[in-house]
Amino acid sequence: MKQAVILAAGEGQRLRPFTLTRPKAMLTIADKPILQFVIESLVTAGIRNIICVVGYRKEQVYDYFGSGEKFGAEITYVTQASQLGTAHALAAVKDKADKEFLVLPGDNLIEAGTIAGFALVKAHAMLVKRVADPTRYGVVDVDEEKLKGILEKPKETESNLVNTGIYAFSRDIFKFIEDTLDIPDALNNMIAEGLDINISETTGTWLDIVYPWDVINLNNAILDKINISLGGTIEAGVYVKGNVIIGEGTVIRSGSSIQGPAVIGSGCDIGPHVCIMPATSIGDNVVVSSFTEVKNSVIGDDVSIGTGSIISDSVIDSGCAIKGRFTAVGGQSEVMINNESPDIEVGVIMGKDCKVDNSVTVKPGSIIGNYCEIQMSKIISGKLPDRSLVY
Repeated sequence: MKQAVILAAGEGQRLRPFTLTRPKAMLTIADKPILQFVIESLVTAGIRNIICVVGYRKEQVYDYFGSGEKFGAEITYVTQASQLGTAHALAAVKDKADKEFLVLPGDNLIEAGTIAGFALVKAHAMLVKRVADPTRYGVVDVDEEKLKGILEKPKETESNLVNTGIYAFSRDIFKFIEDTLDIPDALNNMIAEGLDINISETTGTWLDIVYPWDVINLNNAILDKINISLGGTIEAGVYVKGNVIIGEGTVIRSGSSIQGPAVIGSGCDIGPHVCIMPATSIGDNVVVSSFTEVKNSVIGDDVSIGTGSIISDSVIDSGCAIKGRFTAVGGQSEVMINNESPDIEVGVIMGKDCKVDNSVTVKPGSIIGNYCEIQMSKIISGKLPDRSLVY
């Protein structure tokens, strides 16, 4: 197969506050949008003919990827005007699809080697993987490497084999999605009519992003595979260990410690005497002031973090201005999103363009919306809606 269809039209309601201003496929991890990792994996696997189905905030995808030339791809765009489901999105490419093609979500992390192997299977086929928590996904019933059925997000299951949302189809699929909104429903209809759907199981990296804290898991998986690349200026007295990427124009000041795997973007000012601990990604034009420690976290572009702060297991979106002695560390908590309450260990989830004054402490699992302002010496817990003022 030489063509791939990427479904990247969705908003991602459960990923708020991060998806208020961008589609979930454009969430940035390790200084790249998730969709870029998908496209790069396809190109590495030899698949350059890509149809990208876009919808919510689609102009951001156009502006970033363009024709795909700079990524080694040829990208054609199709719009899903209303985001009604995966089958509805796939139906939009009917006039542009080859005889056979792959279908992938634009917000999943998948290895190039896995894609290359799966591209060799006979359509129709589904890629599956064993996971620790199958209740988050569509659990598949398999018999002799043939799909027997899919049960979406069961409360209990004896199987941990789930649908990755990655498929190999022929044009026959379009007969089954005309009156169906979601691809798993179309597959169940195909099975009911006696058609075979092959199963291919992967043991390679595949990660989905459903909740805001899943950004941390994807970040860890990406950083595990980076190679060292030290740009910018590293002053005398800086300790760098492990695989670390430092962008052009960044200054790491004396007395700081950078322990990989870690990514620091371009134009940053780090230190002096700052500790960047493993599994941390920092975007472009970020300032991290002295005696601050950041660990297992994702920091967006244009963020400033004041002196003496401690941040772990957290995601802070772009444009936030955080003053000194800020504390947000990971711990057990239960956060309710869309009536779902997964048991997680996380620090803070903070939306874009927030302003946080000195000596603020955020309890584990707190979600701070976009454009919030928090005044000095406050203790934050639970969820703050967008544009909240805490005084």
